[in-house]
Amino acid sequence: MKQTSAYSIGVIISTYNNPAWLEKVLWGYLFQTHPADEIVIADDGSKEDTRRLIESFKDKLPIKHVWHEDNGFQKSRILNSAILASESDYLIFTDQDCIPRKDFIATHAAYAEKGYFLSGGYFKLPMDISKQLTYNDIKSENAFSLSWLKEQHMKCNFKCTKLIKNKTFTRFMNAITPTKASGWREDIFTVNGFNEEMHYGGQDREFGERMFNLGIKSKQIRYSAIVLHLDHKRPYKTKESIEKNINIRRNTRKTGITETPFGIKQLH
Repeated sequence: MKQTSAYSIGVIISTYNNPAWLEKVLWGYLFQTHPADEIVIADDGSKEDTRRLIESFKDKLPIKHVWHEDNGFQKSRILNSAILASESDYLIFTDQDCIPRKDFIATHAAYAEKGYFLSGGYFKLPMDISKQLTYNDIKSENAFSLSWLKEQHMKCNFKCTKLIKNKTFTRFMNAITPTKASGWREDIFTVNGFNEEMHYGGQDREFGERMFNLGIKSKQIRYSAIVLHLDHKRPYKTKESIEKNINIRRNTRKTGITETPFGIKQLH
C-alpha cells in the first residue's frame, strides 16, 4: 500500500561517473511504500552514459538532473545546486551507492518532526555481492535479507544486526548509534547548505554540527532507515582533504557558527 504525508519529501542523490551503481539505487526508489515527490540527481560532472541512464528513468520516477562540469571533487557545491533546484518541504540526502529498502522514505516520514533532523546509516556490501545484485533481488527485498546474503557467502559481523527487523532492538540500537542527515528544507537554507570549502570526508557531519548550533536536535534512525552500501574505491580521499575538513569541523564547534560562509548564498 502506497503511503503519503502532509508535506512533500524529496531525495537528493549525489553521483559521479558510476551509472551501474546509480541504476541499482534508482531501482530501489521504484518500490518505495512512500514514493518520493521528487528525486534530484546531484551530478558532480559525470559523462554522457550517466545522463542517458537518468533520462531512461524519467517516465518512472519524478527525476531532476542537476549537473556541472567535472572540475575535481565538488560534491558540496553540486549538493547545494541540487538543494536550490529542489521544491520539497523535507529533503533526504543519499548517494549513488546506497540502495534504499522499501520502507526507507516511509521511515523518514514517520520520524520527521519540526525542530529535528534525522541521522541515518547504511549496511556495507562486499564488491562481489554489490556487482551481482539484480533488479529482482531489490524488488523482492532478498538483498535486504540476512539469510539470503549468507547464501551468497557474505561473512557476517555485528553490523549485520542492522538488517534485523525487530522494533524493540531497532529502537535500542538507534538510541546508542550516532551518525547522514536529512531535514527540513527551510532549516537547510538557514544554515546555508553544505560548506563548499570541504572536499571528501565529513561534509554531512559539519552540516549536522551547524544544525546543532542552530538549536535543531537530532534523531538517530540508523537502524530503521536502511540502505545497502555498494562497494567502491575512493581515489578522491586524501590525507590533506581529511585534515582540512577536521579543522573546519573543529572551528564550527569552537565558534558555534550556524551559517557557513561558503554555502548556497555566496556561491550560487
